[in-house]
Amino acid sequence: MNARNTRTRRRRIAPGRTTVAVASATALSLASCGVVDGIGDESGASPTKGDDITVGLLLPEKENARYEQFDHPIFAKRVAELTGGQGTVEYANAEGKARTQNRQLERMVADKVDILVVDAVDAKGIASGVRKAKDAGIPVIAYDRLAQGPIDAYISFDNELVGQVQGRALVEKLGNSSANKIIMMNGAPTDPNAAQFKAGAMSELQDAVEIAKEYDTKDWDPKNAKANMEKAIEAVGLGNITGVYAANDGIAGAVIDVLKTAGASGIPPVTGQDAELAAVRRIVSGDQYMSVYKSYPQEANAAAEMAVAKVQGRTIEFDALTRDSVDSPTTENVPAQLVSVVALTRNNIKDTVVADGIYTVKQICTSEYRTACQEIGLLK
Repeated sequence: MNARNTRTRRRRIAPGRTTVAVASATALSLASCGVVDGIGDESGASPTKGDDITVGLLLPEKENARYEQFDHPIFAKRVAELTGGQGTVEYANAEGKARTQNRQLERMVADKVDILVVDAVDAKGIASGVRKAKDAGIPVIAYDRLAQGPIDAYISFDNELVGQVQGRALVEKLGNSSANKIIMMNGAPTDPNAAQFKAGAMSELQDAVEIAKEYDTKDWDPKNAKANMEKAIEAVGLGNITGVYAANDGIAGAVIDVLKTAGASGIPPVTGQDAELAAVRRIVSGDQYMSVYKSYPQEANAAAEMAVAKVQGRTIEFDALTRDSVDSPTTENVPAQLVSVVALTRNNIKDTVVADGIYTVKQICTSEYRTACQEIGLLK
């Protein structure tokens, strides 16, 4: 096992950037081993709560389809499974508004939920709400983004690896040459994950290509990405752009639309992230070069297991699920779990999103994409 997979070895997370250790395979496999099903004689501790628990789940936005389509329903289903149908999930989506999320958190604290799982719109801005929850005796788990404040645990994907996978894919496609001019379209500056994605990508892109223009995408909003890409084309010239680093699939879709509208004779390689259905179809058709597939079922299920174990006082199960640790700008030694990622291209759609049941071939291969699906073996 890599020495970084211990709680005693951790790396400081500076403001605006999160660096975490790679998750232990043991922690990720606990669900399949049945360890987190809450069996009393295995836990060695009496639960502080029974199965009649309420878990508050706060998700950040709806622009990215994953939250409504995968994270929320998968999380709620797992909580129900772990509590024999007695546990409930109080759910709220902030729709990209930090103030809305702060109000939602305060309402859940007032409602006296047993634990909060929060994917912060603004990781720094949520800190005061996290403190209020803790003062009320409500544990807080940061989900997907490392919220500041006294959080009890953190679960996310290996975000720096996400950027590395994106950057490496782009360099491998273009070749290592300073003649390659790319546009870098990063995520929201209020999201600490965006800084990680960028750091990982830069580790592959720097000295390999020329970054002609670089933009942050406020609120991860595709409309803002569209405006930035239009500026990039005007500044660099359509014909001089050989590739685009797009931090996620929403940004990638906006970039591709702008390139087409500008009259690009061929779409240069564009990266993405999240394996949204629209992006998978763009990859099938060749409009988008790649995305990053992140197993939302694995992340959401593990978060639910962590939440139930925490609130029921099952320390052994909780510790087994959080074998890594991170430091945020406000809190040191936060127990953590990190989930790995996979580069998604035309070559492995069947082995990833289809095999995992995220999408069916029928959903991907509509009439518009039938021929392209046949070319890559999704359809006969």
